[in-house]
Amino acid sequence: MTYTIIDSPIGSLTLVRDARGITGLFMPDHQPAPKPATFGARDDEAFGDAVQQLGEYWAGERTAFDLPLSPTGTAFQLRVWQALQTIPYGETRTYGWIAEQIGQPTAVRAVGLANGRNPLSIVVPCHRVVGRSGALTGYAGGVERKRFLLDHEAGAALDGASGLDSVA
Repeated sequence: MTYTIIDSPIGSLTLVRDARGITGLFMPDHQPAPKPATFGARDDEAFGDAVQQLGEYWAGERTAFDLPLSPTGTAFQLRVWQALQTIPYGETRTYGWIAEQIGQPTAVRAVGLANGRNPLSIVVPCHRVVGRSGALTGYAGGVERKRFLLDHEAGAALDGASGLDSVA
């Protein structure tokens, strides 16, 4: 395991990887909080692909990520996280939609819990999931960051904005 920390418009991001791929992307005040002791040694050179693609995302040049991913989770969580990757850039879906996509339409609450445990924020776009009414619901990095990411994808957040100084 290795990790690096990079700057972003929403604060410092900690990226973690193993030999297979990215295992985590965590924001400041991430909830549930990851255990830094599990990150291994810092290696800023091991994340060139992720740093480049995140830079392209922030610049509005990338709408999907093409990174080797290696998240750890239950079979159910992995199915939910896979479904999250099908939500188009700039769009939102509900927890109920995810539940239907994985063939378990009554598992809406379980989908919400799995979504909240997504260790690959931004890259696996859990920020694109909203409540049934369209309301923003919880987010591991805080609802302010979720709103920022959705606005960014809609083209509004980075038009001269300096980021989330009050949140980061």
